[in-house]
Amino acid sequence: MATYTTEIASDKLVSDNPIHQRLLKAYIAAKPLVSGKLLEVGCGEGRGVEVLMENVDSYLGIDKIQEVIDVLSGKYPQAKFQQAIIPPFSDLDDNSFDTVVSFQVIEHIKNDRLFLEEIKRVLKPGGKAIISTPNIQHTLSRNPWHIREYTAKQLKDLCESIFDNVQAMGIGGNEKVWTYHEANRKSVNKIMRFDIFNLQYKLPAAVLRWPYEILNRFNRKKLHKQQGNAVTDLSHEDYILEDNPEKGLDLFFVLRKG
Repeated sequence: MATYTTEIASDKLVSDNPIHQRLLKAYIAAKPLVSGKLLEVGCGEGRGVEVLMENVDSYLGIDKIQEVIDVLSGKYPQAKFQQAIIPPFSDLDDNSFDTVVSFQVIEHIKNDRLFLEEIKRVLKPGGKAIISTPNIQHTLSRNPWHIREYTAKQLKDLCESIFDNVQAMGIGGNEKVWTYHEANRKSVNKIMRFDIFNLQYKLPAAVLRWPYEILNRFNRKKLHKQQGNAVTDLSHEDYILEDNPEKGLDLFFVLRKG
């Protein structure tokens, strides 16, 4: 697990720090909301395992990559991890978890409705799910790893058609965060000016993943070189949980069952 794509965003690569801190903020924000038996859908490389485990009785993380599961099982013996291709959540019983978290996952799922229905199915009555996903209004270019991205209204409408209560919020930031984001936007636009035929929205995603990865990594390294401390000094405290999801770089929703 020494190779990191820009889609994963490593806590070990300095140029990834703004993204890592932004993603970590979702776990920090979720911590006071989780309790009891917790399921994390798409645990990735375990960015928030330690954060969440402090507030729950048990933790189960599922992810599609067996290598990830093997490493996490060794690193966190007090937690449980299992490989799963989802949805559906075939090995999980109805009404079995008090809390479900799933951060930066739903945008990768073809059948997003089934994904949310399965989260509701495995929740106990009265349980809650917490999800995050990029806010398309602040996306800088097409991400070929994502099947779709959402506006706040699109995600709220989908969630309200499934869950009994939906609280729509966002992960935004202070001036330092938005200054970095604006510099990132300008840098991306300089790269995208060469896409005169708008191919990023016309070519199949699989074709775009390799150039996207190279250009995205190049862009992050360039921003780190240009901005220095503006990149390295950002922490999760600079990212803010916003009541208005429109203000979020990411959408952050709390979904309740019954």
